Amino acid sequence: MYRKEKSIQLKSSSAALYNNLSVLRLPGRQLACFSAVHGPSVNVVSSAADGLGFSHRQLQAKEGGMAVSTSVLTQAAWCVLPSRVLLVLTSQKGIQMYESDGSIMVYWHALDVTEHPPGQAVFARGIAAAGGHFICVGTSSGLVLVFDIPPKGTNITVSEVLEQHRDAITDIAAELGQASDGAGDLVTADDAGALCVWSTGEEFTLLSKIPAFGCTCSSVKLWNGVVAAGYGNGQIRLYEAATGLLRAEVNAHARWIYALDLAPETGKLLSGAEDSFVHVWKLSRNPDTDDVEIEHCHAECVTDTQVCGARFCDPEGNSFAVTGYDLSEIFRYGRV
Repeated sequence: MYRKEKSIQLKSSSAALYNNLSVLRLPGRQLACFSAVHGPSVNVVSSAADGLGFSHRQLQAKEGGMAVSTSVLTQAAWCVLPSRVLLVLTSQKGIQMYESDGSIMVYWHALDVTEHPPGQAVFARGIAAAGGHFICVGTSSGLVLVFDIPPKGTNITVSEVLEQHRDAITDIAAELGQASDGAGDLVTADDAGALCVWSTGEEFTLLSKIPAFGCTCSSVKLWNGVVAAGYGNGQIRLYEAATGLLRAEVNAHARWIYALDLAPETGKLLSGAEDSFVHVWKLSRNPDTDDVEIEHCHAECVTDTQVCGARFCDPEGNSFAVTGYDLSEIFRYGRV
């Protein structure tokens, strides 16, 4: 179903972090951008569609100004809003927001170390665009910061802080399909495995809370009112966003899941894990019973690689990209 295509070389290897790959497809241009984090820097690669032309940029973790710090980055992700696209970096020090090509930093938010008990790690992690003009970012204290993003310029403000989680945020995702009324359009996950589903707006409203069951939820997605969650025990669980009801459970991987992604136009779900496997699934709703169904479509073994990043490269899910711990390249796969 998929076959390997020309890979993309990185300036440095990828760190073993959850969701350590972000892909930006530029509409109308035969160009895709990829980013992966390594220590205090993020590798940003622009690639031509034919795989022949590349351009590289490395961004460093910073402390407010332009002084380079020893801070370690925890994630990098492009946030696509109707009016603009920003590249968001999270680290042990705070949150950086850049123009999409990484050329200009437009905003810096320092984390408040005094909020944390002594000896506890401080970091931001979990990034998602939401509600048309917001970017949500999680923190190690369980808070979710909601940033109000203007159509242009640097006048970015924290409009709200969501306080439902007690453990460090692992991932945040916004609705990628057409959610039914009352289903919510944002989901947040934490280290304990708890999930919160929110309705965005000028004020964010908590709709449902899915309790933890003793296992970290490392990656989460939201599609057509369905929450897809990947866990440290290798399971993928599907929940109703509106009610938190468990609708399906799959023993998808033999090891810890590090990444999930969804193709919004087809309902394809991509999962990557420590077991060196990447799987493609198909989510759907039974039109007669409204049951949530999941079908396995494709398995790919990335030999001797602890997969830590996996992303579709298009909204239909016709191609995907994968990277792994200590791997200095991004593998690409396209439909046959």
